[in-house]
Amino acid sequence: MKTKHLIIIIVAALFILAAVALLLIPQQTLGISQPVRINIPAGTQYTALVDSLDRHGCIPNHPAFHAIAKARGLHKHVKPGSYLLQPGTSLLKVVHKLYSGNQDPVRVTINKHRTPEQLCQFLGTRLTLHPDSLLALMQSPQTCSQYGETPQTIIGLFLQNTYELYWTTTPSALLDRMKRESDYFWAKRKNQLQALGLTQQQVLTIASIVDEETNADDEKADIASVYLNRYRIGMPLQADPTVKFAIGDFSIRRIRGNMLSYDSPYNTYLYSSLPPGPICIPSVSSIDAVLKNKKTDYFFFCAKEDFSGRHNFAATSAQHSANAQKFHKALNNRNIH
Repeated sequence: MKTKHLIIIIVAALFILAAVALLLIPQQTLGISQPVRINIPAGTQYTALVDSLDRHGCIPNHPAFHAIAKARGLHKHVKPGSYLLQPGTSLLKVVHKLYSGNQDPVRVTINKHRTPEQLCQFLGTRLTLHPDSLLALMQSPQTCSQYGETPQTIIGLFLQNTYELYWTTTPSALLDRMKRESDYFWAKRKNQLQALGLTQQQVLTIASIVDEETNADDEKADIASVYLNRYRIGMPLQADPTVKFAIGDFSIRRIRGNMLSYDSPYNTYLYSSLPPGPICIPSVSSIDAVLKNKKTDYFFFCAKEDFSGRHNFAATSAQHSANAQKFHKALNNRNIH
């Protein structure tokens, strides 16, 4: 009888210990003191997931983690994504987050990129999408038409800003998101756009040239006025940055005569119309400088001879010629070719 009672007591004790363990395991928390971001590529197996968590010191109790993961089914169901894990989070919540694929967005800052190829390569380093897949969509006339764009103008959907995007965002989902962002941006500038009498694409194209001409925000409206004044009378824009874009060499410091004859619709020395699309993703300040539609009598501008990055503006070709001579002399003095 004593033996029987002892067995009953032992079994009851084990049952109580098991119950306590089940209650305590979910209370186990991550073994980190700072937030940790875990990126889980598609096709990742459970063991690789555990290894990744281990490398960041996230699992303080392996038996507890494995028990919860097995109970939840995480060991058979790892979803790709980027997950931000916070200190003090219980293992139960972590497993549920990973199992459900409740990923956290990553912050992606888009600055000035000159070509779709550059933009796609950059986004490929921030997201899981393949650059070639995104580029193929952006070069597809059918896809572009869905957004009211062409392969030359679709880069204009991307505005300089910081976006929160899911790491696993697909190329088509990204374009959809950029379209929504673009629509919101232009809705706030609808009246200015209508008053200017140009399309979004035309404004972006002129703004991209302005953006390549200067970093001085207080000069942008004056530079924009030069190009708007020229465009309105059918005068060639004769913008040096468009020649660099046409040639594909952005390191050129001085435009020479033979460069001006490079045959490309982007060469505004050869063609009086606007280029077929932006030559970069312009800053918001450059876009707003065009929309400001500043009234000036300027038709010319030239970099100042002090190499300050600022410009001399002129209303006549004679004034411009004098300014240009001073700048070219300074270039020669510095042996810049």
